[in-house]
Amino acid sequence: MTWCIYLTHPEVAIDPSVPVPEWGLSPLGQERAAKATDLPFAKEIGAVVTSAETKAIETAWFFTGKLDVPLHTRKDLHENDRSATGFLPPDEFEQVANRFFAEPQTSVRGWERAEDAQNRIVGGIRDVLSGMDRDIPVLFTGHGAAGTLLMCHLMGRPISRAYDQKRGGCWYRFEKDWLSTQTGSDLSWIEV
Repeated sequence: MTWCIYLTHPEVAIDPSVPVPEWGLSPLGQERAAKATDLPFAKEIGAVVTSAETKAIETAWFFTGKLDVPLHTRKDLHENDRSATGFLPPDEFEQVANRFFAEPQTSVRGWERAEDAQNRIVGGIRDVLSGMDRDIPVLFTGHGAAGTLLMCHLMGRPISRAYDQKRGGCWYRFEKDWLSTQTGSDLSWIEV
């Protein structure tokens, strides 16, 4: 079996006047993304696939620039759609995010339902991998909630925030076959 890595973007430059999908990496986020290119798996990556959100693309650029591998951008791998509320102050965001994971069949405050986001993300990753050489290790750069929803699917577990990363800039490795078998076991986030 050939593996993939799911890596979340690290810290972003938060600007409430800019739509969240357009936020870029902060200086600390750039430093951590650059550091991630030195992780043991990096030299084996054969392709990078990223969400179309700025922070994920910027994370991917550190890898494609250093490794000289192709970059594929996918609009369907974006973070859960939170455009109904836009920017929320941190405490309020955490409360809504808790409900997003706890009530996966509900659109909490107009956000995309967690089960719909999970289906979109899993379907997008399946689609990407079906068009690539099976033997190529692939790096996906994306987002915390998206990666958590994928992780829950890979392990065959119900959607739960218990599997969420504690901080941006974390990764996990998974086998491509787990998309269909859902036999990933005890996946957990590793901080860059």
